[in-house]
Amino acid sequence: MNRLGSEDERSAMIKMSNITKTYGSGEALVEAIKDISLEIRQNEFISLIGPSGSGKSTLMNIIGCLDTPTSGEYLFEEESVSRMNHNQLAEIRNARIGFVFQSFNLLPYATAFENIEIPLIFKGVNARRRKERVAELLDKVNLGRRARHKPSELSGGEIQRVAVARALANDPSLILADEPTGNLDTKSGDELLKIFETLWRQGSTLVIVTHNPAIAGKTPRIISLRDGSIEN
Repeated sequence: MNRLGSEDERSAMIKMSNITKTYGSGEALVEAIKDISLEIRQNEFISLIGPSGSGKSTLMNIIGCLDTPTSGEYLFEEESVSRMNHNQLAEIRNARIGFVFQSFNLLPYATAFENIEIPLIFKGVNARRRKERVAELLDKVNLGRRARHKPSELSGGEIQRVAVARALANDPSLILADEPTGNLDTKSGDELLKIFETLWRQGSTLVIVTHNPAIAGKTPRIISLRDGSIEN
């Protein structure tokens, strides 16, 4: 059981109504996603699955405020983000969304501690609190003893756990993971999913984007896309 109660007791973090995204024009027009309506509530753990070309990456970019829809309405924590400009979207991303990418996106010359610390520096957190917060996060992902190691000195699974800790640094409302196990072996992938499950049980909201049914099957809710539309 999660700590935030039943679905009816939880407010909708994400509300999408008739979202469409198109690229190009005329005969070159591509409709990447078509008339999607979707709600994601606080403290849900969801996988977004579909084959290449299904529209899942486009939908992920809109959920993560990396892009805006061509038409439709998107409310993130009751705030309309559908027509925000780039600076406004950046504020939402930096303050409220933690990203975990398949390619890790860590600084190769920085230690695990320093990589996790970066979002806190940008936020203006003082040095003492940064040290405390990074230590908390390293413990959360079971890497307390690897704080001073650089990415080249860590395994793939350890690198991705550093990326998870970095995503959690500013206590985001939403954790959005794009193919987070794609570059990991099976054991490391399973360990990462256990961390995600623990975060969910502690109250976090998580959306995992994947093409892998085995990964999707480990989340309580699955949203399947095909040809730009939700199947279920």
